[in-house]
Amino acid sequence: MNSVERIHKTLNEAKRIVIGQDNMLESILTSLVCEGHLLIEGMPGLGKTLSVSTMSKLCDLKFQRIQFTPDLLPSDLIGTMIYNQQKEEFSTKFGPIFTQLVLADEINRSPAKVQSALLEAMAERQVTIGDQTHKLEKPFVVLATQNPIEQEGTYNLPEAQLDRFMMKVSIDYPDFEAEKNILDLKLDSLAALSPILNAKDLMQMKSEVEQVYVDDKVKDFIIKLIHGTRPGTKYYQKKYDGVILAGASPRASIWLYKIGKFKAYMQGKDFVTPDDVLSIVPDVLGHRVILSYEAIVEKVNVRSMLIDLAQTYI
Repeated sequence: MNSVERIHKTLNEAKRIVIGQDNMLESILTSLVCEGHLLIEGMPGLGKTLSVSTMSKLCDLKFQRIQFTPDLLPSDLIGTMIYNQQKEEFSTKFGPIFTQLVLADEINRSPAKVQSALLEAMAERQVTIGDQTHKLEKPFVVLATQNPIEQEGTYNLPEAQLDRFMMKVSIDYPDFEAEKNILDLKLDSLAALSPILNAKDLMQMKSEVEQVYVDDKVKDFIIKLIHGTRPGTKYYQKKYDGVILAGASPRASIWLYKIGKFKAYMQGKDFVTPDDVLSIVPDVLGHRVILSYEAIVEKVNVRSMLIDLAQTYI
């Protein structure tokens, strides 16, 4: 069985446990292979936590779940220095972030000081405790869940942190048939799962994905699209005046490029087409393009707007 077949087998196994959330499961697997962080937004009870638990088992990764709350401290996340009276020295107590797969549950329930502690780990894949810097294991991926911002007791994630997330996927309620099938799920289904992949396989797949060819025309399409989200650039369109406040960063270009390769790889292709890139535009750019206050009031759908914008550059 080749790598692509094993990826599909992993996805199919996960779909038996998490019913009706195929896009979320594929996004989690994309994060693990591409080593990017993922933000999952949806109402409670839609299987966000179950999806991450399922994928950690199928990929045989060390897994920690951290419940974010308003009283969480940075030390609860990364660890702290503890004084040992007998030895008269400080020792390091490592926090739950020292793992391979972190589920940051309800990330938007914690204040800014906790978000900033997570930021170093996400950006640099290292953590500083006291005056010591500790490298994190590979792969290191943060899968964060959040309830919609409108709910009480939530904090908006800062733009700098949002930009660290490779993609933001929004999930909805399952359809009629999927929800009916959920009723037949056995409680011990997750415990019965056996690993199909491991960390070494994921790193191997990552290097195979990097070999996928991207033509200059596709690269031009990606850069034109990113520039098209930035007011004042050559490719920005006048019709978006007063709608877009700030555009996407170069990180968005990098992720469109990398995930476009993964999409082609998943289909068994050795080259990327514009359609591979187009399919991920809303998830990669939706949380990076900042709308003006007027556009928010008028309920402009940023994801639909980005698809329309992208299609003008193909």
